[in-house]
Amino acid sequence: MTHEAGRPRTRRRVIYHGRVQGVFFRATSREIAQRFAVTGYVRNLRDGTVELEAEGAPDQVEAFLSAVARHFRGNITRAEVSDVPPLGTERGFEVRY
Repeated sequence: MTHEAGRPRTRRRVIYHGRVQGVFFRATSREIAQRFAVTGYVRNLRDGTVELEAEGAPDQVEAFLSAVARHFRGNITRAEVSDVPPLGTERGFEVRY
């Protein structure tokens, strides 16, 4: 965790397994992200999983990831969550291709 303007920041990387491609996972995740103060990205991986990285205040990141998990609870069979170093350089949450 790093501090930016006195606020702690965290970044989480999640690999989602299950029926997560072809179900509007990326677009929906981007829409959900707009409700939270998070930056990062979401993208499909070649092995059929989806990678998502989210950065922000710890409570915002956790609330965002919980909202994604709730929305796709019928699609996600497993989520691998790891902490990664915050970048502090992104301006929004985007879909990557």
